[in-house]
Amino acid sequence: MALVAMEQVVFGYDDVPSLEDVNLEIGAGEFVAVTGPNGASKTTLLRLMMGLLAPWKGKISLASRGKGGGKLKIGYVPQQISAFNSGFPSSILEFVRSGRYTKGSWLRKMNARDHEQTELALKQVGMWHLRHRKIGELSGGQKQRICIARALAMEPDLLVLDEPTTGMDRDSRFGFYELMKTQTEQYGRTVVMVTHGLDEVSPYLDRIVELERKEDGKWRCCTTTSCRGHFSPARS
Repeated sequence: MALVAMEQVVFGYDDVPSLEDVNLEIGAGEFVAVTGPNGASKTTLLRLMMGLLAPWKGKISLASRGKGGGKLKIGYVPQQISAFNSGFPSSILEFVRSGRYTKGSWLRKMNARDHEQTELALKQVGMWHLRHRKIGELSGGQKQRICIARALAMEPDLLVLDEPTTGMDRDSRFGFYELMKTQTEQYGRTVVMVTHGLDEVSPYLDRIVELERKEDGKWRCCTTTSCRGHFSPARS
């Protein structure tokens, strides 16, 4: 089952294309890494994939239903999580619980399932013991963990992560890779993440999408299923 399909997609900024002729399909239950140098439109690719940006040309299809038949849920953890300032009023527990609310459900009471999934998510990222701390008191790596926990608490079908291991030490990074592999194998979730640490994470991955600038200065299209246009693959 394909959750995301991109066909002949072209997109850029200020009339200059940064992605061109992108053809990519991501299926349910895959653990996929997106990698490449700075400026290679990795974040742009994620935003197109989720429907947050509209392509100039081409077609992007995002499944309307998840594996269980319910409405597709997307958990997204962007970059620069450390932007939470010291005055952020929410506790860790309150913040992660907010991931249990969907559109139009903000006034409902939390039920047993909500509490169960919030606790599970915080324990999975090793932050349950700090649940009553204020977010503004946390380190950058801890903020990254609770944002991942919030996304997990949603029980997403598609988990999209933009450099999620920023600020984590080595042991935490490997624990995170194990956790993401568990999400795909045990829960059938699809995980797509931007990373620069391919040597570390490669053994856990199903596929790699690598964006690379060629020596001649021209950009080519890189996906693991297509090699045309501005970016081209160095690994698959």
